[in-house]
Amino acid sequence: MKITTPDDFTQRWRQPPNFPLEIPFDYTFLAAVDVLDHVRRDEEVRFTILGDDDWQVRMDRTATFRTAPIEEIVTWPFRLVHFNLGRFYNGLLGSFQEEVMIPWRTHLAARGFTWQRLAPILFLSTKGASSTYHNDNSHGLVWQVDGVKTFHSYLDPDKHLSADAAVIGETTSEDPPAHDEADRQSVIMRPGDQLWSHALTPHWVTAQSPLAMSVTLSHGGLCHQGRFSERELALRAYWDKNPDEAWTHDLRNVRY
Repeated sequence: MKITTPDDFTQRWRQPPNFPLEIPFDYTFLAAVDVLDHVRRDEEVRFTILGDDDWQVRMDRTATFRTAPIEEIVTWPFRLVHFNLGRFYNGLLGSFQEEVMIPWRTHLAARGFTWQRLAPILFLSTKGASSTYHNDNSHGLVWQVDGVKTFHSYLDPDKHLSADAAVIGETTSEDPPAHDEADRQSVIMRPGDQLWSHALTPHWVTAQSPLAMSVTLSHGGLCHQGRFSERELALRAYWDKNPDEAWTHDLRNVRY
């Protein structure tokens, strides 16, 4: 069931499984290929060249990813992420802060939510590319902008990975472990679709279109009227025992 009202969101946000939602942001992105052509040149971008080509081909493509013709780049299998989109607020993402981030923060705050970090992350990939199998320490509002992706998780994450195991990063691998497909929650996301991805729940994402772009609003330390989500309580308990690992490291388990 798609969440469309503030009350529904407040009731559902604390416990898995993931759920679709609809937040009417008044913002229009440039086409994915234009965004790619811009961000691939930025020094903070992270990308991984994939595919079955030999090691030397992948190394050559990695070396020329920032400078090769964009028409060539989009034919390569790759995944890309940029964690610091604030670098583009005065250019590529002009008005994104005013039309997306400020309204969303205002919406949450007005309904009793607080957070320790709330920032957008950009993901771009070509057809067949998949993220690693991982969990994030932050809740994510996943917004599919261009192309098609499938967001895979589990209906009952505890059955596959406890919150305590997720906290210490036991999830991360290139591919998900063997599991019964009946346990899987696979959500096909097309342009405009949105999904709430719970913190510390294992997931992986695959691209179905020639080029797919999504933006995730990452919520570190999200709390509603003094209550954290169920799985994040394990993270808080871990940090209480390990105070040197500050909450500011909420992206440490994100993989691209």
